Amino acid sequence: MSRLRKALGLVAIGVAVQGAPSIEAQQATANLQVTASVKKQCTITTTPVNFGAYDPIVTNKASNLDQQGTVVVTCTKGAGAKVWLALGSNASGSTRRMQGPDAAAFLSYELYKDASRSSVWGNDDTTGLDVPPATTANPQTFTVYGRVPSGQDATVGNYADTVVATVNF
Repeated sequence: MSRLRKALGLVAIGVAVQGAPSIEAQQATANLQVTASVKKQCTITTTPVNFGAYDPIVTNKASNLDQQGTVVVTCTKGAGAKVWLALGSNASGSTRRMQGPDAAAFLSYELYKDASRSSVWGNDDTTGLDVPPATTANPQTFTVYGRVPSGQDATVGNYADTVVATVNF
């Protein structure tokens, strides 16, 4: 038996010296697709157009009362939009009006896209404001130019209107 052990020992030494039989590693690959989509998204906020005091007897008998507000639009980078300003809660036809202290008291006004107050800011694709495609996702501020025309025979009191601002994207 000791001969057998010696022989097995020599075989084991021989295998160890020669090295164990090599096993080649194998592999396979596959591509993993990763996707996402970025939707067009816009938000809109406003700051009011506060005309202050309208004086129908002296100052605004012959001079318009002008003031400004803002519309702030934030869109996804690359998204363009259109901003509409509705006629308001008290419009008569296409005339914007603020309502005063009673149901029959109104003060007409208009909202414009430009400082010269020549381009009315309306509520359709023709009269709305074009917002160019955003170059970043930072807010873009647009001025709303308001005007209360001179020469209105207004009743004493406070006047107000609510105009819905809409961003279409």
